[in-house]
Amino acid sequence: MPYENISATISVQDLSEIKAAIATVEDHLPFLISLTTEERRKRIKMGDKSLAFVRNSVTATQNNPEFVPSNFDIAEFARDYQLTVDLTEVLGLLEQLTEKVDDTLLAVGSESMSSSLLVYDYVKTAARRSPGLKSVADQLGDRFKALRRRRSKTADDMAA
Repeated sequence: MPYENISATISVQDLSEIKAAIATVEDHLPFLISLTTEERRKRIKMGDKSLAFVRNSVTATQNNPEFVPSNFDIAEFARDYQLTVDLTEVLGLLEQLTEKVDDTLLAVGSESMSSSLLVYDYVKTAARRSPGLKSVADQLGDRFKALRRRRSKTADDMAA
């Protein structure tokens, strides 16, 4: 869908249903875990090329069970492989959705910020003639004070 201008809303009911749908997905995946950075670092990673290797290993163990020790659980190995395949598909779908949500959020956030900058200019201009707006202009201008301080500090750091 080509991007022009986003003019949309999410109703309270739709947002509630979206949250419920996400909860439903999580309910259907009760085995999901969260790993620490250290735990992630220690794991062997499996990419697309490795998936074929694992599939072939599953087939090899199923077709030749006599070559693996009796305590090696071939059925569990096959289940792990199938779960990997299934989760890869789910992740692909979620990544597509996440990308669309992220892109839409970026675009609508940009639209909101552009409009806010216009409003800030309008208020600053009007505050020159309407003293009651000076506090509003100052409040809106607070957003830029921290930015100016950061830029000034960065410039000072570069000069040092």
